[in-house]
Amino acid sequence: MRRLSWRGILAPMALRETDLYPPIKAFLERQGYRVKGEVVDCDVVAVRGDEDPVVVELKATFTVHLVFQAVRRQALTDSVYIAFGHGGEKTSVWKRHRRDVVALCRRLGLGLIVVPTGGRTGAVDVLLDPGPYTPRQNKRKRGRLLGEFERRVGDPNCGGSSGQPVMTAYRQDALRCASFLLEYGPIKASALRQSTGVESAPRILQRDVYGWFERTERGIYGLSPLGERALKTFAATVSELYREPAAHRG
Repeated sequence: MRRLSWRGILAPMALRETDLYPPIKAFLERQGYRVKGEVVDCDVVAVRGDEDPVVVELKATFTVHLVFQAVRRQALTDSVYIAFGHGGEKTSVWKRHRRDVVALCRRLGLGLIVVPTGGRTGAVDVLLDPGPYTPRQNKRKRGRLLGEFERRVGDPNCGGSSGQPVMTAYRQDALRCASFLLEYGPIKASALRQSTGVESAPRILQRDVYGWFERTERGIYGLSPLGERALKTFAATVSELYREPAAHRG
């Protein structure tokens, strides 16, 4: 599959889908294509020699419906692009989720063209060409995912919730440490690790991410007032923690 060049011609302000057609057409013609609009439900069709036809679906702005249209056109050719205008609007999906849009198009094998419409004398920008894509798993992130799953005690969070603290394995370990300090008072970090089975206890005390701990003297840590309040707030979680041994937790 031959690729389009990365820069095209100057583009006018894009207020409607039809405003995108002239610059896209001219851009493709500069690549040696013959171009026609609205051919069998396709917004733009470009043909060059014996190559697969190029189909471009147009929208004034990026929308999910544009992606749906492009996916349907993949039944006709492997060379399918989506194209939309962008004038720098801060609230647009493209502005807020640029990386996600590019990743989505790459995974779907779609090409991506953006037509600048304001703020500068823009060019037709080809950001992505169509092509097969096989995602590579990130082994480090996969290990982190499974590690968090195994270390977390119970199922303290409701999937899909937002606006409230997530009860992570780290927070559970911190609560386990705080609970011990409330009952037995200040102690050395190494002794706390041995007593609670939380291998990361020294790091938790030293980092004090939540402000629950305070150093009473060199190497000795106790519970802060904020930590005492946290134990009350998460009392149900603390109760659940002691139903499972902590010796395996890191």
